[in-house]
Amino acid sequence: MKKIEAIIQPDALEKVKSALFENEIHKMTVHRVRGCGQQRGYTESYRGKIYQVNLLEKVKIEIAVNDEYVKTTIDAIVNAARSGNIGDGKIFVTNLEQCVRIRTGEEGQEAIG
Repeated sequence: MKKIEAIIQPDALEKVKSALFENEIHKMTVHRVRGCGQQRGYTESYRGKIYQVNLLEKVKIEIAVNDEYVKTTIDAIVNAARSGNIGDGKIFVTNLEQCVRIRTGEEGQEAIG
């Protein structure tokens, strides 16, 4: 079992969700987040003052999958979110030690579905 976390541009969310649904991946958690990476932000002028905006709006998608869905999930996210520009995002894959479905008490791969 793996946990896949993807940080993507907000405007790529609908394309990523569609790509995941097409690949039979329906369970996910989506967060609005702020952060900076290689983009490092930008400067903006407001009423004569210059402001440094270095925490940019992003979307974080968390998906728990069984091992056989890891590559499919990653490929779907990359293909849908890639624009070729800096700031397209990152994907992190970590081992998921345990998963429990609260409603039924199922554990492990059965709990992920």
